[in-house]
Amino acid sequence: MKRSHRIVLDYNPNLKVRARRLRKRMTEAEVVLWNHIRRKQIKGVQFFRQRPIGNYIVDFYAPDAALVIEVDGGQHYEDDVIEYDSVRDQFLEAQCLKVIRFTNTDVLRNIDEVVGEIMANIG
Repeated sequence: MKRSHRIVLDYNPNLKVRARRLRKRMTEAEVVLWNHIRRKQIKGVQFFRQRPIGNYIVDFYAPDAALVIEVDGGQHYEDDVIEYDSVRDQFLEAQCLKVIRFTNTDVLRNIDEVVGEIMANIG
C-alpha cells in the first residue's frame, strides 16, 4: 500500500465540540455529498467532515489529497461572508490545501458533476 506524506495541521482545540455539533446537524446538501465521498468512494481517498483546521471548521477535508470541500448556502453571497470566506480560503491555501466550493444547489441538482469535479481535483 502506497502511503503519502501528510502534513499535520494545527487547529484550535476549542473548535472540537463545535465541529462535533456540526457533524450532527449537517445540511441536506452536506448529507448528499457526504454519502458520495465517505468510505473512500472517490479514488480510495478518505474524507473527514466538519474538520477543524487552524481557527476554522471546514465542511470536508481529505488529508492525503490536501483538499478542502466547502458546500455553500445562500448566506455565502452576502458581502461580509464573501470577505470572510476569502480570508479563510487564503489561510487554507497557505497551509498548502486546495479549496473547492460548491453551492447547495449544485450538490442537490448536479451531484454527478460535483463528484466529477472532486475526482478531477484529487489527481
